[in-house]
Amino acid sequence: MAQPDRRTVVRIGTRGGELALWQAAEVARLIRQHHPAVTVEQQIIQTRGDQVLGSPLAQIGGKGLFTRELEEALAIGSIDLAVHSLKDLPTGFPDGLALAAVLERGDPRDVLVAAPGTKLRGLLAGTRIGTSSPRRRSQLLAYNRHLRVLDVRGNVTTRLAKLDRGDFDALVLARAGLVRLGLEARIADVIEPDVIVPAVSQGALAVETRAADAGVRALLEPLDHRPTRLATSAERAFLSGLDGGCQVPIGALGSWRGDTLTLTWVLSDLQGERLVRGAEMSAVRTDTEATDMGRRLAERLVESGDATILERVRAATLATGEVPYQVRS
Repeated sequence: MAQPDRRTVVRIGTRGGELALWQAAEVARLIRQHHPAVTVEQQIIQTRGDQVLGSPLAQIGGKGLFTRELEEALAIGSIDLAVHSLKDLPTGFPDGLALAAVLERGDPRDVLVAAPGTKLRGLLAGTRIGTSSPRRRSQLLAYNRHLRVLDVRGNVTTRLAKLDRGDFDALVLARAGLVRLGLEARIADVIEPDVIVPAVSQGALAVETRAADAGVRALLEPLDHRPTRLATSAERAFLSGLDGGCQVPIGALGSWRGDTLTLTWVLSDLQGERLVRGAEMSAVRTDTEATDMGRRLAERLVESGDATILERVRAATLATGEVPYQVRS
């Protein structure tokens, strides 16, 4: 086992949004807790996903929208580690970089943000719901065909401001992010995974480093939460096996009962008209078993023909140059 780095300063790279800064501060707090002599500095780096706010995320396309610039800074040595929402991190890593720690997961579920007392099951036809996620959009429409699902961009504070000024009747957001920002009181309804399966790795934080930087990786070992790492490894292997990304509606959530991991999943077209879901159970004790579980499930869906749903989504996107959203009224 490598010895913790003896340097006195460790530089964290992070995006500049409220939630990203909270995440970086939490990693810094944990590093100081385990290594009191280490000073942690923070460097804000803007990503392409932060710069392009006028288009739906899925329409912008490409992997690493919220991570590439952080990884470039890490590769050239201007920072020592990068903090990400794990759901934003592509399943493949650039040469020389590695996932050093996955922190204990927050609540992975999605929530409805709306007027107090509002419930998803009680929404009326034509209710305007804001989300930037094809995964959420498709499952919302599958649940209630008469909702009007609209695109919304910006950080959590910006989205809440748009809701409060009347641009939307409700938003769907990740519960973990609202809790971390002290905004849990804005939650009107918690959406269970049997209605909307969360995004792969939702609620988990990742710390990326240079693969050869053994000292920094040793500093981060106490931050790594094994059950979260294994569950998200299975989810990410499933996503990778389906060649998924932000353009296609895929959800997966790993949950534990003893040594048994249950992987709940969903695939859908963009309008929720064709949706398949299921759950897979397996005993998982190692990283290899976790990734094998997700990979085998993806292979089985490809062989069964269920994954052709995603091929139609990709084909429609490529043919038009944009995501073929259809506004419901």
